Amino acid sequence: MVENHDVQTLDLAEHPFPMYSEDLEKEKGYSDALTQFKRHIAQADGIILSVNEHNGNPSAYFKNLLDWLSRMERNFLEGTKVLLMSTSGGKRGAKGSLGVIEGMLPRFGAEVVATFSLPSFYDNFSEDGILDKDLKAEHQSAVQSFLDSLN
Repeated sequence: MVENHDVQTLDLAEHPFPMYSEDLEKEKGYSDALTQFKRHIAQADGIILSVNEHNGNPSAYFKNLLDWLSRMERNFLEGTKVLLMSTSGGKRGAKGSLGVIEGMLPRFGAEVVATFSLPSFYDNFSEDGILDKDLKAEHQSAVQSFLDSLN
């Protein structure tokens, strides 16, 4: 759905970071992998971020990444437009995690332009995309709002 923009996909699973601690930060500083990851973010005009959920909250891994990035530079998302999405196999579609992250990102300078939550992933998604027409239209509207904000 994103045309006329350069798109780069970053898979967080490919970026292992140790659990944040002040002692580790003082002892070892910031890893090259973290510095490179932050550079990718800084170069982006906008970010489409899909957050996962563990027990109603963002995963410890994702929260850990935000902790590291915010220690490098508190406003590491300054001026960055964000489309925030979530999904899960449950009926709430990871709305708990989405809400937590939606509240956190502006603290780091992000502008959350639109959000979208896909409930019941296994019932509402296939290789053809979003199956429910109302959810599909809601998703398309969120994406379009995000893209419009980049212009």
